[in-house]
Amino acid sequence: MKEIKPKVTLVGAGPGDPDLITLKGIRAIASADVILYDALVNESLLEYASKDCTKIYVGKRAERLSTSQDHINQLLVDYALTHGHVVRLKGGDPFVFGRGGEELDFVRQFDIETAVVPGISSSVGLTGLQQIPLTYRGISESFWVITGSTSDGRLSNDLYTAIQTNATVVVLMGFSKLREIVALYQSEGKGNLPIALIQNGSLPNERVVLGRIDSIIQDAERSLVGVPAIIVLGEVVAKHQEFEAVKLELASIQNV
Repeated sequence: MKEIKPKVTLVGAGPGDPDLITLKGIRAIASADVILYDALVNESLLEYASKDCTKIYVGKRAERLSTSQDHINQLLVDYALTHGHVVRLKGGDPFVFGRGGEELDFVRQFDIETAVVPGISSSVGLTGLQQIPLTYRGISESFWVITGSTSDGRLSNDLYTAIQTNATVVVLMGFSKLREIVALYQSEGKGNLPIALIQNGSLPNERVVLGRIDSIIQDAERSLVGVPAIIVLGEVVAKHQEFEAVKLELASIQNV
């Protein structure tokens, strides 16, 4: 009978494209006895698992019924104790708004071995794929990655601070707050600031909307962009190779 060695490994699956997972992440999947995977994980990654591996969907989406975090925490422990190696496969990076830290805190209470395989966060991965530099000499000296809303549904206080700087701001899980974010930037006199919306980034059905704060709501509605999407705000967005075309289009509309 196989000896059970409880272990939980958090694995970042990257922003969507299965080719963006690390080799170490693939090896962890291949060695798993159980995989608990999220909604934003590309399910083709499960093909790397062994034929005997138990695969359990525990996806969470704001607009859909979801598995509670407390239940997921308990599943990690239960399966580790009864099956052995549990891989918690999470979209992006486990420690960038992935609640990976909370999961490790819970698992460690039971003296279970833990490990982490970092993943490419959508904040740096999707902007990189779009060739939008998060930092650029003379334009942006830093970048902020901020959640779209806090647990009580409010805009993060960090956004109010970040808007006072020239930093690039990447908002994750914030598309439903786009109107509030736009209003905030307009109140600070930043209506002309470049902004990008990236939906389903890195995937075949990706949609990208480029514009400025004052026009992005209309642009988003016209492009039918929606969740899941990240929001990128800052002068660096103008470095996107198609941004000049957007400016020319806006100028022609205004001159009509």
